[in-house]
This record gives sequence, structure tokens and C-alpha cells, in this order.
Amino acid sequence: MPLDIGRHNASSHVPDEIEAIGIDEAGGLWIKPATKKLPHIYREAMEVGWDNNRLCLTSPNPRAWSYVQWFEQIVKAARQQGVTLTLVASTSWVNVDEGLQLEIITRAASA
Repeated sequence: MPLDIGRHNASSHVPDEIEAIGIDEAGGLWIKPATKKLPHIYREAMEVGWDNNRLCLTSPNPRAWSYVQWFEQIVKAARQQGVTLTLVASTSWVNVDEGLQLEIITRAASA
């Protein structure tokens, strides 16, 4: 699943690091951009939301998709909004086991 699709061309994308990735109490995946706020992400109709209190992008409670698939969906939705999210060495992981961290890192590197 390529992460490089969207209505903006590549030159109009603003890069932003991923400050943190976590799994909340309900089991949903969230991604916190380091600087960008995306309160209108819902307009992409990709089931990705914005939590204004935590300043992070959110997925719905888990259903048929894996956390890796939700990671990709959140990154794609951000690209639709003109923001390229990037994992960095300083990205914090909250309630994400090492195996899932490795899966997400591997998938992000291959995108």
C-alpha cells in the first residue's frame, strides 16, 4: 500500500516528524506530529480523526485492520492534507510493544 498518494503534489507537502506513536486505552492507534495540527483530517473520509486535546491523529477502535494498516492509513490521510509524516530516531512509543514497533518501522522504511 503506497503512502505517496494524495491530491497535493510532492512539492506542496510539508514535512513533519512523528513525535510519538501510541495505542490508547480503547485500543486505537494514534500518531502525534511534532509541529503540525490537522483538525480537518476528517474531511479526507478515511476514518482518521484529530484529537485536539492530545494533538494527535487517531484511528478508530481496532476492527479488521492491523495497527500497521492503520499507521499507513493515518500517514496517507496526513499526505492528503499536505503533510508528510516521518518516523525519526527520537519518536516516542507509548503502549506499543517492540514487535509492533519493528513492524511499523519496517513498513515506513519501505514506503
